[in-house]
Order: sequence, then C-alpha cells, then structure tokens
Amino acid sequence: MPTPIRCDHKLFDKDLQGQVIIVTGANSGCGLETTRQLYKQGATVILACRNEQRAKNAVEDVSTSCPDSKGKLVYLHLDLSDLSSVRTFEKDFTSQYNRLDVLVNNAGIMACPYGKTKDGFEMQFGCNHLAHFLLFQLMAPILIQTAEDTGKPSRFVSLSSCAASAMIGTGYATIDFDDLNSEEKKYDKGAAYQQSKLCNYLLAVEASKKFASSKLISASVHPGWVLSNLDQHLVPTNFFGDLIRNLFRKLFQFSGDMISAQDGAQSTLFCVLNDAENMESGGFYSQFGVYKDKEAKAGGWPLKLPNPNVADDTASKLWEVSEKLVAES
Repeated sequence: MPTPIRCDHKLFDKDLQGQVIIVTGANSGCGLETTRQLYKQGATVILACRNEQRAKNAVEDVSTSCPDSKGKLVYLHLDLSDLSSVRTFEKDFTSQYNRLDVLVNNAGIMACPYGKTKDGFEMQFGCNHLAHFLLFQLMAPILIQTAEDTGKPSRFVSLSSCAASAMIGTGYATIDFDDLNSEEKKYDKGAAYQQSKLCNYLLAVEASKKFASSKLISASVHPGWVLSNLDQHLVPTNFFGDLIRNLFRKLFQFSGDMISAQDGAQSTLFCVLNDAENMESGGFYSQFGVYKDKEAKAGGWPLKLPNPNVADDTASKLWEVSEKLVAES
C-alpha cells in the first residue's frame, strides 16, 4: 500500500502572523485543508471562491476547528470562468491589502462536459489555466513588492497533477497550440484536463525563469488522488453513476491509492512552508500518484515530471500565447 509523503511537523510550528495568503478554491478539498493549516499558524488567508455561501461555511468550519488561531479568514469573490471577475478580484484585494506573501492557485475542474467560459474558452483550459494565469500576472507585482519589503522571497504554488505527465491508461499530456479550445476535433474531456494540468505545471516553470528566486519562489504540485468532488464528471450524475463512483472510491481508498484531503494538501503546504534555501524554484512537488512511468509513482519533493512532449520552449510559448489571450478578453 502506498505511503503518502507528509511534511515534517516542524514546518507546522512556524509562526505565520502578519502573512497574507490567497488560496483559490479554498472552500473544499485540498484548498480547505491548506487554508485550515495556514490559518492555524496565524496567517491571514483570503478564500478566493465563486460560491459565497460555501466560502462562508468554510470560514465557520476552519475558525471553529482552530479556536486559538491569531489569523484571519476573509472571503473575496472569484469566478474563474469569467476573466472580468479575476480583474475585479485583484482590485478588491489591492484596495484592502498592500502585502501578499503567497498565492496558491488551487481551484480546478476535472473532465467536465464540453462548455465555454464567459470569454469563450474551453472550460477546463479557461478555468484551470487561463484565469489562474491572469490572476498570477495581476498579483506578481505585489508578490515581488512584498518580497522586497520583508527581505524574504514570496511564494507561488500552482496545483497541477500527475495528469500533466501520463496516467495509467492515458497518453502523455500535450498542449495543442493550434486548437486550445478543442473546437477542431471531437472533444476529449480527459485530454482537455491533461492539457490544462500541463499548463499549470508550465506556468510555474516559466514564472521561475521570469522572476529571480530571491524575490519569488514558484512551484507546481501534484496533490495525489484525493477523495473530493473533483471526480464528479467522470461518470454520469444519476443513481447508477453515483453507485459506480462510490464503489470505485471505496476500492481505491482500500488499496491506498486514494488519499484524504489532509494528505492531499501536504505538497502545497510543503511548498508554502519549507525553508526558501531548500526549495527548487520551478520544481514539481508530487505526492505519490497513478503515473504511467513506474519510477514516478512514489512521487518526490521535487520530482522531474516525465513528459517527452515538453520541449525547452514550451513554457515560454504558453506564456506568450496566454498573455495575448487574456489581453484580448
């Protein structure tokens, strides 16, 4: 049975009072558990979420579970399917805060039916990558300024996946620059998900090149196969679909391949809390996973992402294309 990689508990003793941290998708799953731990250590955590009620429920859950925390929990609205919402979020945040120590691009959707964002992008590419790219682009100046003010590098963590490589039963992820919106071919929701997760990995890679690690440490992570609602679109949403989903969840939990959200948050927390001098900016920090490549299955902090489709210029090309797309939207 696989053993999850977990943080040294000494990292959880660090005092984060005064630090401001944004976590997208903070109301459930790994985002919720990441928020819980950082708040417990005294940070001001901004829950960047689309659904206000779920965010408020998360605030109540976390605050109740950590009654002695000296941190703060603040909800700010963010809808990743609408780039104007990302721009509004940046204005709302900077009107209230002049400091940002960590940005965690955690939110994501998986293998959903074909649909488009408000700006006309395929849903997984638009939400998982493009909106998060714009958010990072808008937040980079305050991240850099905070590093200069504090004398400590800020952090950027991008939630990727083993899907950025290849999972058992799939080919290697690739980015179709000629058809990013999956309009020229039959829609493959799994391949579109893999493309978006490869984008998440490459964003951290390119960010590490554009910003010196003394000012900003960038990393991407694979959280593991986490028991969450992320798999809701893998089978139909009906009685039989729910039955199949629950059966597979129990089987993979029993085998140890599916882990809790607390364990799923470990890779992110490591990248946020680990000493700066021991971090590899641009690195991929992976929980164990269902990789096609046997040598990658155990994971690693960091792990070299096995994907022969990634060329030396893929990250920079993606950055340039993404800049143009968000500028035009």
